[in-house]
Amino acid sequence: MLTDVLLRVLLIVQQLLQENKHGSKRDIYYMHPSVFSDQSVVDQAINDICILLQCSRHNLNVVSVGNGLVMGWLRFLEAGRKFDCMNCPSNVHLIPVHVDEVKDIVSVAKYILVVEKESGYFEFLEAVFQRLANDRFCNANRCIVITGRGYPDIPTRRFLRLLLEKLALPVYCLVDCDPYGFDILTTYCFGSMQMAYDAKFLRVPEIRWLGAFPSDFEKYGLPQQCLLPLTPEDKRRTETMLLRCYLQREVPQWRLELESMLLRGVKFEIEALTAHSLSFLSEQYIPSKILDRKRRKFPTCLLNFSSLIYISPNSRPMSCEMFAPKTSSMSRFSGFSPAGSFQSK
Repeated sequence: MLTDVLLRVLLIVQQLLQENKHGSKRDIYYMHPSVFSDQSVVDQAINDICILLQCSRHNLNVVSVGNGLVMGWLRFLEAGRKFDCMNCPSNVHLIPVHVDEVKDIVSVAKYILVVEKESGYFEFLEAVFQRLANDRFCNANRCIVITGRGYPDIPTRRFLRLLLEKLALPVYCLVDCDPYGFDILTTYCFGSMQMAYDAKFLRVPEIRWLGAFPSDFEKYGLPQQCLLPLTPEDKRRTETMLLRCYLQREVPQWRLELESMLLRGVKFEIEALTAHSLSFLSEQYIPSKILDRKRRKFPTCLLNFSSLIYISPNSRPMSCEMFAPKTSSMSRFSGFSPAGSFQSK
């Protein structure tokens, strides 16, 4: 059965490449729904093919549906289409799906800011991203702001990686002070376990965690009502993340903040900062945090990926050797999706 699935997906990929067309994983599923039975079967087959051929998903012409947004001091071309954010830096643009076709990148930005927010109060834009757009944050601070709208999809992560390579700018990340925010941060920085074979094209080890930190609650005098108790699921997820050995080895400061969150037993959202004023986030919090990072030169996560060890929730270490996969190692990856591991779209 698994062989049949793999062969069918390979035939579809061959067709896409021969006809120079692109398709999503969902498109592939609906071509043979009775055979594939579930979307996860197609997802796993695509991952296995990438490992087998030692290539990236975009090399197969299999693309993700883009969710990411960008605004700021940036201009580029994508498949002959011009994206000029610099004419009005607070205007929002969708991040291109075909990142490999992005070229002629021009920017006068001083840094890149990545913000996270799950779908919330706004129909289209995410809450924090919308606040920064409304406050014309990019105009005042000459920067580029990106959001993956929660867990980042592949185009968002590839686009961020491309900007870093071409522009060599500092990259900061602002997430909620909760386990999900931390997991999103580490997805940008280290990559995802499910797509370990593609991490060198997706990860941004230079990223710097800007906040929100557990200590920010006292530092900025937020009202007690802004705190939310960690749920049992939050605690389980946090404990699982603390078992990731590379946190202690590569970013011990990040791990200390995660431990602090667990000890306090509370969490809070970035929006809690608006308790001071509607524009407190854009006018005071972010600028002061960036200035502080420049002074302290907060370490980035420069991880040696050649022999990463992942500690599963049942405390059995599994050697991933994930960033140097061999064709014969395909069985190691097949079906590998431990609880609490990184998310990927």
